[in-house]
Amino acid sequence: MDSDTLQVFQSELTCSICMNCFLDPVTIDCGHSFCRPCLSLCWEEGQTPRSCPECRGVSERPDFQTNIVLNRLASLARQARAAHDHSSEEQVCVTHQEAKGLFCEADQSLLCGPCSERPEHAAHSHSPIHRAAEESREKLLKRMSSLWKMREELQISLNQEASTTQSFEDYVALRKVMIKLEYQRMLLLFREEEQLHLEALEREAKEICEQLKGSVFRMTQYRESLKEMYRELMEMCHKPDTELLQVRKEGPTDLSQMQKPQPVNPELPSWPVSGFLHMLNNFRGKSYPFLPEMFPCLSHYIDDHPGASRQPWGRACAVSWGARGFTSGRHYWELDVALSSNWVLGVCKSIFTRDTSISIGAEEAFFLCSTKVNSQYILSTTSPPLVQFVKRPLGRIGVFLDYDNGTVSFYDVFRSSLIYSSLPSAFSSPLIPFLCLQAP
Repeated sequence: MDSDTLQVFQSELTCSICMNCFLDPVTIDCGHSFCRPCLSLCWEEGQTPRSCPECRGVSERPDFQTNIVLNRLASLARQARAAHDHSSEEQVCVTHQEAKGLFCEADQSLLCGPCSERPEHAAHSHSPIHRAAEESREKLLKRMSSLWKMREELQISLNQEASTTQSFEDYVALRKVMIKLEYQRMLLLFREEEQLHLEALEREAKEICEQLKGSVFRMTQYRESLKEMYRELMEMCHKPDTELLQVRKEGPTDLSQMQKPQPVNPELPSWPVSGFLHMLNNFRGKSYPFLPEMFPCLSHYIDDHPGASRQPWGRACAVSWGARGFTSGRHYWELDVALSSNWVLGVCKSIFTRDTSISIGAEEAFFLCSTKVNSQYILSTTSPPLVQFVKRPLGRIGVFLDYDNGTVSFYDVFRSSLIYSSLPSAFSSPLIPFLCLQAP
């Protein structure tokens, strides 16, 4: 075949995409043919619908079978080009001046006929170059096919992952709305509970106030009755002897029938606060180690402590304070006071100790205190001193320090209720936990 004919023959077997001889050619719906790898890359990178790279005709099918005739012709074209190229100096054996037409599989080298018979190559497998090249192309095409299949499978996974990513992002956006609505709902429930709490407090306070007013009225009447009896007795004392002796003993001096009014104990019931323990436990530290000490007395732990004596406690006290102070953040801990009648707990700025006593200034203490006076228990707080007209806690007491907002709160853990929460104030010094239990 002369060079002009070979050129025309090869041009008809050239892919219009890569401008090389067809490699695994396929013919699409419009009749044009292309290398399968070229068409795969072209359609993979292009927009849908798939169109012919040459005439732009739309192709409905995504895949095609190999055009066997074109594939054979392309192989012949490559073979003819190789035969034409053998005349070049690079393809001629220098030793034997013959064309290198054989390929040694073992050495991966080109050989001429005489070279293939040399001792170092005689035992090796040899094949014509065009056949070896076509076999190599077949192997490469198989690898390419496997790679493309893996890529398509990965594309499916990629599409699924992208879809999952979008679904997840949509879900996160929806969940944000759900969480906001849930907190709004909880806030509404808390507001309803707050309203019920305030209404119950109003009713209980009104009832207790009426009882206190009634008690004041009865005590006033009783006091006036005693005064009136006092006057009558005084008048009797001024009577003549004969008249005085005739007065009946059970007259105005008979006090056994007069019942003394009893004072009212103005104690509000403890209303539980929903979920407060769960919320506060989020601020509970792993441990708040206390430093224990024993002191014979607790000296003047509160100036002007309401309802309590300013004298030191008579019996020894077990006093403990935190091993470290807090200067920021929110902190929660619980203390058990079930075995003591008199106790003081909370936080303070500093502690002064002497050999036999411990002293804390009122301006440095944020305490909840329980004091037993005769048979009555007085529950009070400091900063400012205030009697707490609520049920005395009998077990654990929760202490919540919100240093950043300047508040200290006390909770009855068993009843899940608030005892006292201080008004916000700016803390300027480290605060340490404090506990004092009077010995039984």
